[in-house]
Amino acid sequence: MGFFDKLKKMVSKKETVPSENNLEIYEKGLEKTREEFVSKLSLLGVKYTKVSEEYFEELEQILIMADIGIHTVMEFLDRLRARVKKENITDTKYLNEVIVDELFIIYVNNESLSDKIHEASEGPTVILMVGVNGVGKTTTIAKLAHKYILEGKKVMMIAADTFRAGAVAQLEEWANKTNSLFYGKENTDPSGVIYDGLEEAKKSGVDYVFIDTAGRLQNKVNLMKELEKMNKVIGKIIPDAPHETLLVIDATTGQNGILQAKAFQEITNITGIVLTKLDGTAKGGIVLAIKESVGIPVKFIGLGEKMEDLQTFDIESYIYGLFKEMMEHE
Repeated sequence: MGFFDKLKKMVSKKETVPSENNLEIYEKGLEKTREEFVSKLSLLGVKYTKVSEEYFEELEQILIMADIGIHTVMEFLDRLRARVKKENITDTKYLNEVIVDELFIIYVNNESLSDKIHEASEGPTVILMVGVNGVGKTTTIAKLAHKYILEGKKVMMIAADTFRAGAVAQLEEWANKTNSLFYGKENTDPSGVIYDGLEEAKKSGVDYVFIDTAGRLQNKVNLMKELEKMNKVIGKIIPDAPHETLLVIDATTGQNGILQAKAFQEITNITGIVLTKLDGTAKGGIVLAIKESVGIPVKFIGLGEKMEDLQTFDIESYIYGLFKEMMEHE
């Protein structure tokens, strides 16, 4: 059974995708992309009842408009053409099913990419948060803290963005709102703040520590040195930490977000991506483009303003959210 059939079965039986995610949040959060992308795909099936070169050319434009990324689109179309030839597919309605299957395969790509957070075997799990200013890094920390606190965990936030005006106070405010512990000092060495904060975290028996960092990409060398120093300090206090370095990207910035991912990948070891504001764009295909461009798994996606709208990323839920209507009309 193909992936499309599996999802269709879930729609008809109202089964939930095997994950902790709330499917309704995925449906609602991907509404703009679904309206734009799937409606064009459906119209394409009406315009062309038979698969042709003209069909492929228009499909290419639709995929590029969804911000899937040129390289990914080209690779995807090659696979699609090969399947059309091999299986002698002529019906465009059936080809829609193949498209869903192939989009799933292109993300998974036979890799065991984990969307799970790498937990510490003992002591606090340390998560270093990086990303340019304005992408929603601080609110992402708050949403992640809220998620773990609801699970009964003890969370601390450390403000290592020490020189940006108001950054420390903003994080402290979120710590208070989410009932998290907080450590931070303004206008001082960020690594020193991390050192003291982690010592506090160990004494307090914290489960998760989120470290906010500066988002200056203008001078990559300085940022690289700063992050190297931070990583050394973290590893000195908590061996094998940081357990995750999550890069926060604003989905509405499209291809610019991919350039940010590549730039951060050059200066530090990124282990996962958090894609914010996915509900605010019709270009939800960026999820596929990021994975293909940088080979880093998307671990969380922001599908709305509310605390619970930050979801653990799940490829099945994501594709369900994109193609739900198409499956209902089958």
